Amino acid sequence: MDMEERDCSAREYFVKRKVLDELCLDEVAQKGTWSTKPTLGNRVKESLRCSVSRLKHIVLSWIPVLGWLPHYSIRENAIGDLISGCSVGIMHLPQGMAYALLASLRPVFGLYTSLYPVLVYFIFGTSRHISIGTFAVISIMIGSVTERLAPDSNFIVNGTNGTDIVDFDKRDAYRVQIACSLTVLTGIFQIVLGVVRFGFVVTYLSEPLVRGYTTGSACHVCVSQLKYLFGVKPDRFTGPLSLIYTLVDICRQLPETKVPELVVSLVALAVLIVVKELNDCYRQKLPLPIPIEIIVIIAATIIIHFCGLTTIYSIDVVGEIPSGLKAPQVPDATLFSKVIGDAFAVAIVGYAINISLGKTFALKHGYKVDSNQELVALGLSNAVGGFFQCYSVTSSLSRSLVQESTGGKTQVAGVISSVIVLITVLKIGSLFSDLPKAVLSTIVFVNLKGMFKQFMDVPMLWKTNKVDLLVWLVTFTSTILLNLDLGLAVSIGFSMLTVIFRTQLPRYSILGHVSGTGLYLDTDTYKEAKEIPGIKIFRSSTTIYYTNAEMYLEALQEKSGIEIGKLLTAKKKRDAKLKRKQEKERKKAKKEAKKQIKAVSHLSNGTISEMHERKVSAGLKGQSQGNAVALSLKETSANDFSKGQVNWAYQHDTTMSDSDSDTGCHGDDSTTQVSHHGDEEKGRASGSGMHSIILDISTTSFVDTVTVKTLKNIFRDFGEIDLDIYLAGCQACVVEQLETAGFFSESIPKSRLFVTVHDAVLHILRRAGQTDFVLDVPCSTRM
Repeated sequence: MDMEERDCSAREYFVKRKVLDELCLDEVAQKGTWSTKPTLGNRVKESLRCSVSRLKHIVLSWIPVLGWLPHYSIRENAIGDLISGCSVGIMHLPQGMAYALLASLRPVFGLYTSLYPVLVYFIFGTSRHISIGTFAVISIMIGSVTERLAPDSNFIVNGTNGTDIVDFDKRDAYRVQIACSLTVLTGIFQIVLGVVRFGFVVTYLSEPLVRGYTTGSACHVCVSQLKYLFGVKPDRFTGPLSLIYTLVDICRQLPETKVPELVVSLVALAVLIVVKELNDCYRQKLPLPIPIEIIVIIAATIIIHFCGLTTIYSIDVVGEIPSGLKAPQVPDATLFSKVIGDAFAVAIVGYAINISLGKTFALKHGYKVDSNQELVALGLSNAVGGFFQCYSVTSSLSRSLVQESTGGKTQVAGVISSVIVLITVLKIGSLFSDLPKAVLSTIVFVNLKGMFKQFMDVPMLWKTNKVDLLVWLVTFTSTILLNLDLGLAVSIGFSMLTVIFRTQLPRYSILGHVSGTGLYLDTDTYKEAKEIPGIKIFRSSTTIYYTNAEMYLEALQEKSGIEIGKLLTAKKKRDAKLKRKQEKERKKAKKEAKKQIKAVSHLSNGTISEMHERKVSAGLKGQSQGNAVALSLKETSANDFSKGQVNWAYQHDTTMSDSDSDTGCHGDDSTTQVSHHGDEEKGRASGSGMHSIILDISTTSFVDTVTVKTLKNIFRDFGEIDLDIYLAGCQACVVEQLETAGFFSESIPKSRLFVTVHDAVLHILRRAGQTDFVLDVPCSTRM
């Protein structure tokens, strides 16, 4: 750290201005009453207005490809997009077939999913670098639905030897119907949310939630692929704890492991891991990453086919892959009611992954991604793909990184990758019929490396934010134990609760003044922050609204040391006692007056002179007794005042309120000076030396009816025990809401609102006549 950074006194500034309350601020800053927002009628007219430029803008916003494709630079982008498209297309082939197994579908449907949605996104998407297609998390979510609605037990038929066998063709056909219906419904949800501009919904999925959820999903993916690695056939479990039951069942069947499939899995896994690590280590030197996945698939298929290992060792292979494309089919709408909850979950998770990747690359390369249009584009990719027997898609991190790192500049790279997939489906796909499923499982395992690295979030979050760590752990645990659908719902609910708890349990502080500045800081945090005698400055760290309004009042009483309930009760008792004493004295004086009248009437039989003398004498005596009664009342009042029975400070508060309401921008020159004696009596009335409380509400961004009622009660109750309440730091929007709610009145004038805490302090001190302290907190403030 250099000398300039350490020398704080070298940087200073001076401010000299009038003390500003809300009324003065409106006058000085010339607050306007006009509205910059167009009226509803104008907005309707604008939305219905039609012109060529408006039509062009609407078309380009809904179909972004029309905006950038005519300006596509072949010289600058063609080579990079070609190389990138070929690299991503080669990755699509193994990942498409492997992830189709996660969805409990045949591998060819993974190839379809890597073809049609990519072309749709090319037309409607706004990201230039993400690769749309199959993804492990979405695939396992689809697989959980297909296996739940179409379990093997529903397709058992009698075999030739009297044994029960599963009709795999019929089962797989029904699972395709389920996946397509789920995909179309997912697309409908995404399109509707995008059209109504609901793209911000993804903001409720925080990064710890998404990362915890994808990590938990990766564990589901791992367990689902273990049966292919070991060649076992565990039972099908559904509902909560199904992952645990499946893992236990696999462990129970480990003695029945097929050794040939295990050997194939281990060899493929070792080769994939080694080559991928080499790709990572030498990615700066390699022009293209080594396509080890497609190499392993080709090598494994050739070895299995020509060595006849399928018949010798009964290795499970993918089977027949039909060549050509299938005609579009309308999905079964009767299944919508059964998958509506799963469709919404897939829609939200898929969009969250897609937009997070899209914004990451957009920020890196300096362009903008439209969140609502991305929702529409992803929805159209799913909806259209569902008619062509595709299942739900989203962007893949591994493919997107390859597309970006190999020089891809636009979504033309996606079209090129689709061409490679199309050639495979039309001509080459049938050659992979002897591909072992164990090899596809190893590809899935290796591609989960990035998700398992997210376990490193735990120590990082432990150091930085324990609430986010709790969200991560709860999300991960609920996803593991409650499955993907319930786990997501529980995770979102818990994440919302953390937000609510943070606003319900804010930090309440008493602020103190830092000498020689206009700063007011937490006295528990800063040693140099000293409380101003007679003034309490109270602040909450969050917005005051209905969930924490009661706690705000309780914290105010606790921090200020004032138990408002007890003080109000004691005041009522004192007032009642004083009233009874005054009534007693009044009755006593009336009784004495009657006695004097009777004494005068008995003198009627005397002489005139005697009557005159006695009348004079009686008059003098009555006058002396009347003076005695008056003197007694005055002494009683004086004694009661010293004992706190008569609250003259409260009587003076009315005049202060009136003068507050009449104070102008130059009120500092004409402010009534209050004697120190009055402040001492006010302090006695409230049980301490305190006479004013400033509520710093600069952190409040809105107020509701409960907040308004709470603030009114604070002004009323604390005013009854002779404490003046002031507000400071109130935002303009909050002032407007207070005005609309009828907060301001004769008892709570706008002059009780100040621009800053410093303004409020200076106002209070000058009214109290504490000029000696005012010198330490000047209007000309040195910062």
